[in-house]
Amino acid sequence: MFETNYKSIIGHSEGVFRDKGSRFLAFAYYVETENECKSVLERIKKEHPKANHHCYAYRLGPYKNIFRWYDDREPSNTAGRPIYAVIQSNDLTNILIVVVRYFGGTLLGVPGLIQAYRSAAEAAIEQNTIIEKEIEEEYELQMSFEEMAEVMKIVKQHKATLTQTSTADTLTLVVKTKKTFSDHFLKALTENYLLKEKIKIKALF
Repeated sequence: MFETNYKSIIGHSEGVFRDKGSRFLAFAYYVETENECKSVLERIKKEHPKANHHCYAYRLGPYKNIFRWYDDREPSNTAGRPIYAVIQSNDLTNILIVVVRYFGGTLLGVPGLIQAYRSAAEAAIEQNTIIEKEIEEEYELQMSFEEMAEVMKIVKQHKATLTQTSTADTLTLVVKTKKTFSDHFLKALTENYLLKEKIKIKALF
């Protein structure tokens, strides 16, 4: 995992492909979680209740390790997988592409379906803008209140951001830092003589 950046899209976009009377409407969305994907899919199904198929693929996470595709009753690997192939070929993540098909009465065959779903997905991507983002990593830091001032000084020095705080018997901070700074950030924490062996660090990615 040596990448420090990843590619995605902005907001959402739409594309269309037609073949032998069938219409393939494609919707590309920037998403970050599987729950977001589920919400978008439910909304599109409500907006297109008479469509014959609602096929999709998504890939999530800066390391592209969460992904799925679905054919929705089309022949196996003729819909979801070609959509996913478009995501792969553009090296994208944090993206959901849904392709809704209105059947036109003429069967397209396996090659025709693969081409249609791929072309629709490509059309949606073409209507969007591909951007590059820096990978961010989250760490959970556990310490006593005496160490907090020194930790916060290191957080500020390494351009990290505090995303969550909780208190119990110990103080817990959740800190987010760009991957380009994370090695130096962790080194500053672990080699600081005031913090040595007084702070517990857990990666959250």
